[in-house]
Amino acid sequence: MAIETKVYKHLEDSAIAELGARLRDGQLVAIPTETVYGLGANGFDEEAMSRIYEAKGRPSDNPLILHVPDQEAVKPLVTAIPLTAQKLMDAFWPGPLTIIMPKSDKVPMRATGGLDSVAIRCPAHDICRAILKAAGVPVAAPSANISGRPSPTTADAVLHDMKGRIEAIADAGPCDVGVESTIVECGDDSVTILRPGGITDAMLKRVVSTVNYDEALSAPDVAPKAPGMKYKHYSPDGDMTTYVGAPRLVSQAMIDAMEAIKAEPHDKPLRFGFLMSDEVAQFLDIYLSSSDVPFEYVIYGNAADYRGLAHNLYSSLLAFNKAGVTHIFATGVPMQGLGRAIMNRMAKASAQKIVRVTGKP
Repeated sequence: MAIETKVYKHLEDSAIAELGARLRDGQLVAIPTETVYGLGANGFDEEAMSRIYEAKGRPSDNPLILHVPDQEAVKPLVTAIPLTAQKLMDAFWPGPLTIIMPKSDKVPMRATGGLDSVAIRCPAHDICRAILKAAGVPVAAPSANISGRPSPTTADAVLHDMKGRIEAIADAGPCDVGVESTIVECGDDSVTILRPGGITDAMLKRVVSTVNYDEALSAPDVAPKAPGMKYKHYSPDGDMTTYVGAPRLVSQAMIDAMEAIKAEPHDKPLRFGFLMSDEVAQFLDIYLSSSDVPFEYVIYGNAADYRGLAHNLYSSLLAFNKAGVTHIFATGVPMQGLGRAIMNRMAKASAQKIVRVTGKP
């Protein structure tokens, strides 16, 4: 039987209190954060967290991230706060950084996927923290989408996937960052990045001496440790390829690929989608103006605008799904700074189809 899903658009104090009570009482509530919308449940309630897995269609051995309103709320959830973790919280919370710490007995194994550690973060989103404060419990919240699909950065995208599956959605408008939080494991004045995100390695190096990357990020046969990294993610309906290189070369590679696709037999009408920089769009303009295949496009900004690409990535993939796009051509970025997080998501969305175009620009 479908659940009635209430969307809260006017998030005044009474609505915040009601949303907090819903979470405390074991209901599922989609909450806004600065990264993506999260599918929230009481982090002390095994049954509520089981419903997250059911709503998402997500395997139950995938850990969840517990969201808290402040540092004080971390203390009951862990056996100790390592010195490195404390330095990171002081530097980056509230913000898009999830820290792995040793869990206390208060945290159910359902929240940790059976692990003895727990992933915790404090979001940089005033409404989210107000809801967490009103709930009075840690809130377990993976992205609020059907598992395997692009993460939602708007309440409308949440409603598309979760209507009839959850009790409420707090609509606070589009998310700012657009890709999920960075997840780190702490060492002695060092961290290992388990999932790249909004806090970059350069930012972390201002706080700790050593920053490493989890081996699983570059070795597909190594099991990942981070929540949200174990199974297929971010996949659009259309076949996606990501191109990295000089804009002129990227645009020509896209044109060659389109011509090859058009020459092949296909069982449904073609529709192309483009997620591209200003520079690539300029080179493609003449070709697309005479295209005999319908297309959709999103121009995220200039090639150096990593934040623009991060902000538009998931919403573009969902828009392409809605438009029935069969093939997606995306402009990638170098693996530096926020580019690591972007390319991690784009590689997954592209099923690792990354074309690195070389030659004279």
